[in-house]
Amino acid sequence: MDRLDCIQSFVRVVEAGSFSAVARELNTSQPTISKQIAALEDYLDVQLLARSTRKLQLTQEGERFFEHCQEVLDAAAAAEASVGQRQNPVGTLRVSCPVAFGQHVLMPCIKDFLDRYPDIKLDLTLSDRFIDLVEEGTDLALRIGQVNDPTLITHHLGLTRRVTVGATTYFCKHPEPQTPEALVNHNCIVYTRLATGNEWHFQQPTGETVQVMAKGNLQTDNSTIIREAVLSGLGVAVCPVWLFGDLLNSDSLRIVLREYQPVPLPIHAVYRRGRFIPAKVRCFIKYLTNEFKLNLWVSDCGVNQ
Repeated sequence: MDRLDCIQSFVRVVEAGSFSAVARELNTSQPTISKQIAALEDYLDVQLLARSTRKLQLTQEGERFFEHCQEVLDAAAAAEASVGQRQNPVGTLRVSCPVAFGQHVLMPCIKDFLDRYPDIKLDLTLSDRFIDLVEEGTDLALRIGQVNDPTLITHHLGLTRRVTVGATTYFCKHPEPQTPEALVNHNCIVYTRLATGNEWHFQQPTGETVQVMAKGNLQTDNSTIIREAVLSGLGVAVCPVWLFGDLLNSDSLRIVLREYQPVPLPIHAVYRRGRFIPAKVRCFIKYLTNEFKLNLWVSDCGVNQ
């Protein structure tokens, strides 16, 4: 029995609340994980987990052991990092990212990153929901907007500037809005995962902010659907500039309300607080920080509109 492997499996089972989830994460079988926990319990001669058909629960001894195991794993990771200072970080890096952001911004960077770090295997999950990093076994998540979770450490990567857009075909049938208030006369396509919901915020030329309640016949939690709906001529939307890229300068799409900029949103890398930061996580954050500075669509320095 490799005690450290068993301890790692035990900690992840407690964090994820599931044997099967950890088995999928480690590319092994549920019986294998179960045998590791059983072997650990036999070695310690104590029951760590109370099992039922619905949930897992730590015993009193299991709670004490779990706390110490977290310290042991952190110490082991710190000890490995203290010697050698590997030039090439290794291991599987599990990253969560919003769907459209992953497609339009992150993916163009991936090949170069993996070429630079050939010993890293990237496990990328695209989802517009805010996942629980501990439960999902995720090392790092990219998030757009303010992060208010005190259990997470945030690292600023860039800025998502946004524009109000509609297809040229849509504006052939509807007059362009001259002020944000005029949007009440338009079919607004709403992205429901915004923290502000269907309340769109614009910065006026004076620097003040104006809010408008967006109304229309389509709302969705997927920004790729927003893109397709806009391009089909369904209505008007407030979108990140990277969602349309070079189409912003094409004849098929029109930017309106240029003097009233939608409030920009920060882009963060987030990871769990209180755990040792693996080299694979640190190098990925450093790489994206440098790449995003050079990317006009997400750089703090400006964007080409």
